[in-house]
Amino acid sequence: MTDPGDTLRVLVVGTGAIGSLLAARLARAGAAKVTVAGTWTEALATVRREGITVKDDSGRWSAQVETATLSEVGPGQADYVLVLVKSPRTAAVAATAALALAPGGMIVTLQNGLGNREVLAAAAGADRVAVGVTTLGATLLGPGRVRAAPGSIVIGATDAGPLTRLVQALRAAGMETETMPDIGRLVWRKMAASCSINPVAALLGVANGVLVSSADGRERLSAAAREVGAVAAAKGIDLQEDAVALALTVAARTAGNRCSMLQDLDRGAPTEIDALCGAVVAEGRNVGVSTPVNAALWQEVHAREARLRATRGPAPAR
Repeated sequence: MTDPGDTLRVLVVGTGAIGSLLAARLARAGAAKVTVAGTWTEALATVRREGITVKDDSGRWSAQVETATLSEVGPGQADYVLVLVKSPRTAAVAATAALALAPGGMIVTLQNGLGNREVLAAAAGADRVAVGVTTLGATLLGPGRVRAAPGSIVIGATDAGPLTRLVQALRAAGMETETMPDIGRLVWRKMAASCSINPVAALLGVANGVLVSSADGRERLSAAAREVGAVAAAKGIDLQEDAVALALTVAARTAGNRCSMLQDLDRGAPTEIDALCGAVVAEGRNVGVSTPVNAALWQEVHAREARLRATRGPAPAR
């Protein structure tokens, strides 16, 4: 890790909505030297030329950051690596994230679903990877362009010390950020919302709010969330709220959003269904909880992905 007086170096792996937003806010605030790395060449070229453009409550603004392809990332170049690729891409970027870490550095995953931490820990070591949950809203408008909505970041850590400078930088960039020892409850609360809203909205092709007003959407969302709550309870995790009520509240609060899974299907890209419903099915099997609704959603989304790949071909990774 660098000395306190040195410039903080942050590598953001991923050129999608949340990665672009965090990189832009950190750079705009001067809170860190920021590099964005990925494989989406069009986005990297746009960011090199124009910076990252953000539309939020304050208006429209841009921030300049460094860019790199994954192969250009060098050893020890970052004090913190923020991994923000979609979960199917985690294995492909894990070695790069580990390589980039300076001594004492930390990888933080703010990705959706389960299993990302384990993949990153296999590459970098378990003590060098932290899991975070974010409720920040972000929609990619194009390469290097993002629309943002308010939200917060919570990073799991029994010892917040190694994350102190990152938390300070995120707060300086205007993002509500904290650490907490047991992140499991927040991870599973987000799973309750993501495993119900995302696949149902994606399969119906509708914005989140329609799931609240549509009888079919509401029924299927509720059934999926109920299973997630049952699995969490069997694992000894207290969501501190009914899983169905939680998911419906999130769907209503984000009524106008086209969820990330729907956006992935729209462009023919692999979704995060394995890390969401697929992971719930696996966890349910481990604790003896039946999850037929999540299993059906898992299969249906994969079938839709296969049909889209057959007609459109692969979409660029972000």
